[in-house]
Amino acid sequence: MKKIHLLTPFCALLIGLSGCEKGFDQLNVNPTAATALNPVFTFNNAIINTSFPASILIFEEPIVQQMFSPNSGIIAGGNYNIDNRGSAGANAALWQRYYRDVIRYLVDGLDKTKSDASRSNLYNMMRIWKAYAFMVLTDTYGDVPYTEAGMGFLGSNITPKYDAQEAIYTDILKELTEATAALDATKPTEAGEVMYSGNIDRWKRLGNSLLLRAGMRLSKVNPTLAQSTVQKAVAGGLMQSNADNCAVRNNANYQNSVGTTLNATEAANYYLTGAFVDYLKSTEDPRLASIAVRYVGARSGVEQTAARANRTAAVQIGMPLGYDNGSIPARASADGLASFYDYSQLDRTRLGRFDVPCYLLTYAQTQLLLAEAAQRGWTTGNAADYYNAGVTAHMQQLGDYDATSLVSAANITAYLQKNPYVAARGLEQINTQYWVASLLNGPELFANFRRSGYPTLKPNPYPGKEIKGNFINRLSYPDAEISVNQANLNTVVSRQGPDNLDTRVWWDKQ
Repeated sequence: MKKIHLLTPFCALLIGLSGCEKGFDQLNVNPTAATALNPVFTFNNAIINTSFPASILIFEEPIVQQMFSPNSGIIAGGNYNIDNRGSAGANAALWQRYYRDVIRYLVDGLDKTKSDASRSNLYNMMRIWKAYAFMVLTDTYGDVPYTEAGMGFLGSNITPKYDAQEAIYTDILKELTEATAALDATKPTEAGEVMYSGNIDRWKRLGNSLLLRAGMRLSKVNPTLAQSTVQKAVAGGLMQSNADNCAVRNNANYQNSVGTTLNATEAANYYLTGAFVDYLKSTEDPRLASIAVRYVGARSGVEQTAARANRTAAVQIGMPLGYDNGSIPARASADGLASFYDYSQLDRTRLGRFDVPCYLLTYAQTQLLLAEAAQRGWTTGNAADYYNAGVTAHMQQLGDYDATSLVSAANITAYLQKNPYVAARGLEQINTQYWVASLLNGPELFANFRRSGYPTLKPNPYPGKEIKGNFINRLSYPDAEISVNQANLNTVVSRQGPDNLDTRVWWDKQ
């Protein structure tokens, strides 16, 4: 009888457990958790992360001689014409940000929307953005993973092949053309995306303006294709004003990496170059007063105080290239300065703030590219008019950083009268203005300088350079590729050339 009494409650327990199994699989399910992620959120994440890393201060800005640091160590690069590899190498920063935080989100979003007719506008917006991101990557490094990129999660491919830059550009032109044409305001317009809040007209103008940039990039390597691409972009409709500017709008939560760096550890280490300041002063450019600050008499970073800040154009003195932290003090003394902390800097309370926009493609740049296209006879219109519109747009754009940086209408008019467009010097004038108008857009500055050959800059005279030529031609691949994707890296090196700073990308034809 005792055994019967013991088994009875045990059997009852089993019966109870059997009954509970009907809901057992839901015990650890959060009823309020999302079961699927709206792809517009991953798209927004990609857009925000397209903002440039602070490494543009180490390579692109010094290469084009707008801003640099005389210091060595982890911030050595374009200032000395040497590479900067290793686990924290500045050569890898753009690669890592774009592949990890832009491309992979876009590839996932495209996969989720390609067969959804109700999300066709989102799908084509992402195609345009992907084309932009890959232009930045391939212009910076040359041949890069493209067709197999971002497939680590979707296809378990963690060793993507490298595609030739010519093939990448062929597909970018196709993607921009098709995606821009496919945008349709009669379909759901995706108001939740953070760039244009679903404004289809502005997205179309972005797509065509990016197509114009891509076409002009081919001006040396394939002028015929460049011309036909430019004409297609113009016919489609380009940016119409600064309201169309493509920029990542930063704030306290999503900070500008360059601004954060310039207001933190490197606040006293970066300076405007003599080449940049001297050019702006020589043309009496009112933008110098919007861009620069000099802490007059400062003998240390601590002495770079508001009381010493002088933003008057006449007192600005750019730091000359060719010096390091050991040799620059003597040069500063020879220039009549208290120390090298007395040279002019990008104003970190205005253009260099942590919350300023990161401009990716602008109306000013678009008008200047149109000026070049008109000067080459590739499009209709007057090159001088486009030139004037581009210069004006950038001077007005400065007010978007800070109200005190806005150039007045009177000063814009006076500048254009003093510096009129001269057709005989058209390409030089246009692309030198493009240089100024692309300040802080490191990848585009670097790309257009190689493409156009302007502005005319003297080579950085710093001794001990690692390059054979006068200027860096591309950035090297991350060291991580050697350990995780070496076979494909070896293939691209055999095709493109040595993985160093001298090898030219495909469109940079000598």
